[in-house]
Amino acid sequence: MSETGTEAPHDRTQVPRTHVIVFANEKGGTGKSTTAVHVAIGLASKGARVACIDLDHRQRTLGRYLDNRAATVTRAAIDLVVPVHATGDGRADGVFPSLYRDFTDGYDFLVIDTPGRDDPAARIAAALADTLVTPMNDSFVDFDLIGQVDPETYKVVRPSFYSELIWDARKARAREDGTTIDWVVLRNRLQYLEARNMRRVSEALDQLARRVGFRIIPGLGERVIYRELFPKGLTLLDAKEFGGMGLSHVAARQELREMMAALALPDVGATQAA
Repeated sequence: MSETGTEAPHDRTQVPRTHVIVFANEKGGTGKSTTAVHVAIGLASKGARVACIDLDHRQRTLGRYLDNRAATVTRAAIDLVVPVHATGDGRADGVFPSLYRDFTDGYDFLVIDTPGRDDPAARIAAALADTLVTPMNDSFVDFDLIGQVDPETYKVVRPSFYSELIWDARKARAREDGTTIDWVVLRNRLQYLEARNMRRVSEALDQLARRVGFRIIPGLGERVIYRELFPKGLTLLDAKEFGGMGLSHVAARQELREMMAALALPDVGATQAA
């Protein structure tokens, strides 16, 4: 994207070492920012050079989370990895182009969190993604973002506008540089759902995945611990700061490990050797 237009802010072929991970969902309340933070810290804790951009200048959850983390480091004099981060200004032709250029220069990963609404900069970010993560709760309210189902049979009738948008972005990327966008639908908060509804949503997701080409992976559960960690900017990876960890914490960390593995991101050695 140029300073005045709506094109991509940078020729991504110039910075092959930076893997861009975009968290995007036009519906709120799906755990998008919490997941983005944990992925960013998970990568940084493995030694990766990670930068983050929060494009939701209104709520600014990812930015505030990392600000809280930096404040905890100062206040408690503890050693925590804190990725460099900045927040967009809500304009597609605003600060995002320069942030994108700066944060794809010398970094292994760029994690971008987008607003839970339709947003011009978020659309551009999605088109720039190497890995596009769409978190959703297992409900047909959330499913409606990516596809529509028959009300009687629950069979997929058609992809939604958002799925078509991503489909077009993937085709454009393939034409541009021969690469593709790995679109991942992340199923959050699974264990608290009624079994029949979960099965119906799962079947609809499988149908739509075959049709438009996304991967489906398990995400994070609905746990109080995630909300409690926010004020200090801690994550489940900061085990030594917890003192004793309960069984729910251990289970949540296992969920996080499984999610990170399923994302199938490049390993740190591979990005640094590129």
